[in-house]
Amino acid sequence: MSSLAPPTIAAGDFVLILSCPDRPGIVHAVSGFLVAHGGNILESQQFGDRLSGRFFMRIDVAVPGPVTAEELRAEFAGIAAEFDMRFELWDARAPYRTLVLVSKQLHCLNDLLFRTSTGSLRIEVPAVVSNHPDAADMAASYGVPFVHVPVTPDTKPQAEARLLELVRDLDVQLVVLARYMQVLSDDLCRELSGRAINIHHSFLPSFKGAKPYHQAFDRGVKLVGATAHYVTAELDEGPIIEQDVIRVDHGYDQDELVAAGRDVEAQVLSRAVRWHSQSRVLLNGSRTVVFR
Repeated sequence: MSSLAPPTIAAGDFVLILSCPDRPGIVHAVSGFLVAHGGNILESQQFGDRLSGRFFMRIDVAVPGPVTAEELRAEFAGIAAEFDMRFELWDARAPYRTLVLVSKQLHCLNDLLFRTSTGSLRIEVPAVVSNHPDAADMAASYGVPFVHVPVTPDTKPQAEARLLELVRDLDVQLVVLARYMQVLSDDLCRELSGRAINIHHSFLPSFKGAKPYHQAFDRGVKLVGATAHYVTAELDEGPIIEQDVIRVDHGYDQDELVAAGRDVEAQVLSRAVRWHSQSRVLLNGSRTVVFR
């Protein structure tokens, strides 16, 4: 059943997502729990993965009366234990607290902050963090605090400790690497597992290192793409959330190719952030289930 609300706004009071081993009775148990609380299910999506034998579900529900997400979580725990579920239950309208990390390329940052300022993205950005000072003015123009955390090979452990301190002190739910040109350590990747999203061009592994778009231009590529994925210790190999491509041709010079790539990067990243912040992305091993 589709929600009548705009795609960026949840129709109900709460969103419940879950995954568990597939077996009979899951939908009955979940819907019965919600009905018992007077819940009206406004949107429900589910997927049974025959390869992994796991079941995935997302429900947008309106629940009358003074009840909190914490209370519903506590009461749902019994059903979750019975079906060996991993689940999350959130206030559907609470903005996702999102820390944005960036280096010198600001196109993705600008896109995220603009969409947030217009209500297109239901996230709250408590700070922009960068290893360079370049983004300070842009963050200030949107009224977002800017934190400069320089990174050198010698200070990388201290810089990552500062990042984790910000995540904890600012009660951050999601970290977005919006063209943050630093490789995170394995320990930090594990700490942020499932709650850090990265964006990069889709020329890998063919065009690595500096100026990949210029390398691609020299080879006469006809497709320019981008990939948004969760951050893992395996560089650029985390579970993919969203990808897209646009066609280019011989008429594009190097600068136009770079501009086209920036456009698709910003669009792909914003969709990934939107879907994650709406609890539409569930991890399925090295893959994702995305209830769009």
